[in-house]
Amino acid sequence: MTSTYISTDFWNNKRVVVTGGSGFLGARVVQRLIALGASEVFVPRSINYNLVNAEDSIRLLKDTKPNIVMHLAAKVGGIGDNKLHPAEYFYENLMMGVQLFHSCWQEQIEKFVCVGTVCSYPKHANTPFSEDELWNGYPEETSAPYGLAKKMLLVQSKTYREQYGFNSINLLPANLFGPGDNFDEATSHVIPALIRKCFDAKNQNENEVEVWGTGTASREFLFVDDAAMGIVSAAEFYNDSEPVNLGSGEETTIKSLASKIAIATGYEGKFVWDSSKPDGQPRRKLDTSRALKEFGFRAQTKLDDGLKKMADWYIDSKLS
Repeated sequence: MTSTYISTDFWNNKRVVVTGGSGFLGARVVQRLIALGASEVFVPRSINYNLVNAEDSIRLLKDTKPNIVMHLAAKVGGIGDNKLHPAEYFYENLMMGVQLFHSCWQEQIEKFVCVGTVCSYPKHANTPFSEDELWNGYPEETSAPYGLAKKMLLVQSKTYREQYGFNSINLLPANLFGPGDNFDEATSHVIPALIRKCFDAKNQNENEVEVWGTGTASREFLFVDDAAMGIVSAAEFYNDSEPVNLGSGEETTIKSLASKIAIATGYEGKFVWDSSKPDGQPRRKLDTSRALKEFGFRAQTKLDDGLKKMADWYIDSKLS
């Protein structure tokens, strides 16, 4: 049973652009929009529209003539890739977001929906993270370039609303996971990385899996289908520049997460913690009360259930 507001006929006759709409989260958002009756949903491809270039942002909007633009496209990756390519994470995410936002204002688009990141929060924010904490410190260093690039759209949203009356919203989801996630060894996040490692170790009869950090850091994870539900609900019902967290309310340490993934994958070996590698932000847990109040969002999928679905999907894909 969902607790989100019940959709009306809002999406009927709406033309929607979803950047990143072919990606892990974006594909779910597109499916939900179509199911709700959006008349046309456009998914721009980077080969046709390089949104780092302002000219391509304008051309995209002129070609598609949307009522609403949902910006999910981002350069993302794990701690290792963020450490190796900080300038790319900053520049590409900043330019994509700021220029597309400005182009939407220029073209008088009805609404801009920006999906930001929990990485925008200060490294030592009070837990659970309230949206009011966003400006109370510098983000965790390894993800700061990405987090700050996304954070600039919060400023853009407020200033363009104040000066121009332009309607935009900013959503801050917890770490996402689910079937179809990125399992690439170099760029994957912690859940797909651990699922892959446990699966490989089990298949190769190895009894050790190495994990970065000490395992004491905590994270909050949001199942990707729940995130899509929250984004589409906010796009329909929320009209304010104050940012909104989207989360599950479940905080778990990386050590506990590893144990859960071992159960989900059937791995019976041990984990070896490499404390020379960074933990990232010490804790992450979101205050999700604003999302519940403003558009009735509450996550539906428990972490254990989501991990089982994700592990089963990955194992099936490898064995098929």
